[in-house]
Amino acid sequence: MEVVAALVTVLLVRAFLVQSFYVPSGSMENTVMPADRVLVDRLHGGRDLQRGDIVVFDGTTAFGGPSLAPPVTAGLIGSTLHALAKALGIDLGEKDYLKRVIGLPGDHVVCCDASGRLTVNGAPVTEPYVITGTRPSDVAFNVLVPAGDLWVMGDNRPASADSRAHLGDPGGGMVPLDDVLGRVVLRYWPPGRFGTIGRSDAFAAVPAAAGTS
Repeated sequence: MEVVAALVTVLLVRAFLVQSFYVPSGSMENTVMPADRVLVDRLHGGRDLQRGDIVVFDGTTAFGGPSLAPPVTAGLIGSTLHALAKALGIDLGEKDYLKRVIGLPGDHVVCCDASGRLTVNGAPVTEPYVITGTRPSDVAFNVLVPAGDLWVMGDNRPASADSRAHLGDPGGGMVPLDDVLGRVVLRYWPPGRFGTIGRSDAFAAVPAAAGTS
């Protein structure tokens, strides 16, 4: 009984407060490296996000494929966790992605300008987190982010299948706010890379989207 209570507690914390993710790919290098483990603040979900935040989202609808390591459901513990999660309405089969928020609802995001920079609402953005030696994007795009959606990109632009890779899909590569699980706040493994993951100030000079305040 104590084991079941403990598992329920863990699942509740996972569902509503904080969740750990293992990162298998290099799409967010060098900010987040392959085999890093990060913690995500789930309390606010897709609310109160800012440009430059790193988020984890369920890409089942928007992107349609797995990115972060899937959960283990085999064995007694795995099957028990799966059953409890299902009872609590938690989907352990989500296809989760970790990317950086580039455009908020209403934003006009363009790449690239004459100087080869990303622009948001007409303002050029210098992105210090983009992996050294790469361009903001090798794919030209000019998008207006709909209400209730985000435009997201990886920091390792040549190796990231992000919003740009789904421009021709239904939804145009946009990620619904309702699919955001939370904001990445901490890297806890490996120990040598332990540290908080703050909000980038690269977008500080970007004006609010037209019609928003």
